[in-house]
Amino acid sequence: MPSFELRYFSNALQFATAANIILPNPDIKGPFHVMLLLHGLSDDHTIWSRRTSIERYVDGLPLIVVMPNGGRGFYCDAEEGFAYETAIAEELPAIVENYFPTKLPWCATGLSMGGYGAVKLALKYPDRFKSGHSHSGAVLFGHWDPQTDGPGPRIELAEEFRRIVGDTPRGGPNDLTVAAQKLVPVKRPSLRIDCGTEDFLLEDNRRFHAFLDSIGYEHEYEEFPGSHEWGYWDVHVQEAIAFHRMNLGF
Repeated sequence: MPSFELRYFSNALQFATAANIILPNPDIKGPFHVMLLLHGLSDDHTIWSRRTSIERYVDGLPLIVVMPNGGRGFYCDAEEGFAYETAIAEELPAIVENYFPTKLPWCATGLSMGGYGAVKLALKYPDRFKSGHSHSGAVLFGHWDPQTDGPGPRIELAEEFRRIVGDTPRGGPNDLTVAAQKLVPVKRPSLRIDCGTEDFLLEDNRRFHAFLDSIGYEHEYEEFPGSHEWGYWDVHVQEAIAFHRMNLGF
């Protein structure tokens, strides 16, 4: 199946960036749904293709897979830094729609930082994203209160995180609990969350799952043996694809 690297200048970021793209087999006729597949904090747009069998898993499907470079920006418009949310939620879709035969709705999947990003895109842009799937997601990024919770989920990264979401992120535009509460039930995208039972983000995922239950937000949540590593994500991204297929109807 065709795959390539799209290099382009981002007006939102004000620098050249890239996305890896997997297209459907040439004998499959469009238009196509699109899945944004988001990487974690330490990686880039090439990692899903290098560390998983994503091409094999989507082979034969009428689906375009777009893997953007999200830097270390948590898919946010940073308080002090780059506008990654605008770049990936608004600018990149416009570019993809300009060049390829696409159709709405889309879906989003991601791991760790990208798991947070996938849920965020689904919650904040429900007119585009029908479903969002988080693997081992940093789903409480943007929800902590420095006055009561300390500097954040990883103290060694506290200053970097502060530049992204500010000094008092809880309740703000990057807090997934706020985004979920704002949506009336009829507008809620489908969400699926999974996490390994040995993952350092497990408790955050359990807390977010409990929060969604508390507001009556129907979603899927599962825990599986495994930690924060590619062997886990290569297995469970197959379940994400199945989840999106069910919601998008193909």
